[in-house]
Amino acid sequence: MKILVTGFDPFGGEKVNPAFEAVKLLPKEIKGAEVIGIEIPTVFTKGPEKVKEAILKYKPDAVLNVGQAGGRCGITVEKVGINYKEARIKDNDGNQPSAQLIKEDGETAYFASIPVKAMVENMRKNNIPSSISYTAGTYVCNDVMYSVLYMLDKEFDGVIGGFVHVPYASEQVLDKANLASMPVETIAKGLEYCIEAIVEFGSNDVDTNLGGTTH
Repeated sequence: MKILVTGFDPFGGEKVNPAFEAVKLLPKEIKGAEVIGIEIPTVFTKGPEKVKEAILKYKPDAVLNVGQAGGRCGITVEKVGINYKEARIKDNDGNQPSAQLIKEDGETAYFASIPVKAMVENMRKNNIPSSISYTAGTYVCNDVMYSVLYMLDKEFDGVIGGFVHVPYASEQVLDKANLASMPVETIAKGLEYCIEAIVEFGSNDVDTNLGGTTH
């Protein structure tokens, strides 16, 4: 099995993006699966295009996109991407779309095809705060999640995909009072546990009693 994992470059005035910093720490092999990590731009349309280039190049069995969700207190596995973009701030190329569809011929939404529940369960079992999220927002993270699921549906039959949001890295909140964070090393372990679940369950999600509050 081959898994493509992507992380964004820094955006919004931040010096680092914990998504790609964590991706860089992942082992090259997890439970027998080859792990390929790449950085993608925090730019509408360009982010998904970079993922597509990597899919064509590496021909993965699964695609896991990772992004920063500053303010969240745990790692959240996204369940659904929506066909809508609305940018509160400009992306790294200065784009700031408002009330636009991502794909004119796309579905209203696409559900993740990775084992969302199993991924959360495996992280919690290993003492990493995590939950299912039912909103990936309307910024570049959702643009990538939706666009990748769209292309998997239209062009890459049999490839599964989904998105994980991670908190701020600890060093990012030194001047951000009362905001949650997590060490990058812990984030990387969480992603490793996510990948373990993908290898074990593929697109077959397990029915678990996760408990607690989800976002």
